[in-house]
Amino acid sequence: MDAADALDEIATLLESELASGFKSKAFRRAADVVRGFTPEELSARIADGRLRRTSGIGDSTYGVIVDAAAGRVPEYLAKLREQAGAARTREGLAAELKGDLHSHSEWSDGTTSIQAMARGAAGVGLEWVVLSDHSPSLRIANGLSAERLIEQLEIVEALNADGDLGIRILPGIEVDILEDGSLDQTPEMLERLDVVVASVHSKLRAPERAMTARMLRAIADPLTNVLGHCTGRLVKGSRGTRPQSTFDAEAVFAACAEHEVAVEINSRPERQDPPDELIAMANDAGCLFSIDSDAHAPGHFAFLELGAARAERAGIPADRIVTTWQLERLLEWSHRKR
Repeated sequence: MDAADALDEIATLLESELASGFKSKAFRRAADVVRGFTPEELSARIADGRLRRTSGIGDSTYGVIVDAAAGRVPEYLAKLREQAGAARTREGLAAELKGDLHSHSEWSDGTTSIQAMARGAAGVGLEWVVLSDHSPSLRIANGLSAERLIEQLEIVEALNADGDLGIRILPGIEVDILEDGSLDQTPEMLERLDVVVASVHSKLRAPERAMTARMLRAIADPLTNVLGHCTGRLVKGSRGTRPQSTFDAEAVFAACAEHEVAVEINSRPERQDPPDELIAMANDAGCLFSIDSDAHAPGHFAFLELGAARAERAGIPADRIVTTWQLERLLEWSHRKR
């Protein structure tokens, strides 16, 4: 098999297991190195020892490359495939998902390029994916200024024009809901995007009344399409745990239904946000939903199956999940108030 493909697949499988980011990055770095060689050049470098001395190639990645160049499925990859059930096909509601409204690239706090993220989304069978890097106030996540966002829009346009990725990239943003409920980017910039995911990232322990008012103002903004990870909770993982924010859920979900703002079912294992009881409440309120990976690496798109399973258990009709929609319908909805 192709050595670069094998290295990329290993990185993707490691990411889907939430393994160390350093480990997956090492395999992606090695893939970039060998992708620059023809098969003949790669074989020659293996034979004369130059590959071992090449920057970006370590012991584990070297073994994978040698196996792949010899026409073998690398043992490292075979074990990961077995652990992950790589032959598994999407079933039920997961099979109906056509897109993802929430993903991050290395432009903010993601780990890889826009191209790699798009390939990761295509790899799980999606037809379109929203690039939603962070907004300026989230400095810890390298949020995008208006100038950087303009530059990113040009790159997305060029990638879509090339048509080489096998998927449509939609320009978007995960915009911070500021303390007063306003959105952390200019209206002029937000109007240029296909999808706006609005999320609270700061002062998560604010009093219920203040948090409710903050969320209601953001939901009423005509540029908001999705309410992201609404409670902000963390239930496990390397960042530890964090309790959910408190707010008037009935009022918030009633506003989402009124303004046709989708409630995100965030599929990340450490978030599982909203909790089951709030998903049920939003469903009873007649809300739209968006099952999203919140991917920060290509392998994270596998998390969509977790979100789909939660939505299925809650009995949410597929037609009320915007990520099951065809692209034309999705864009008609996301642009309806602009």
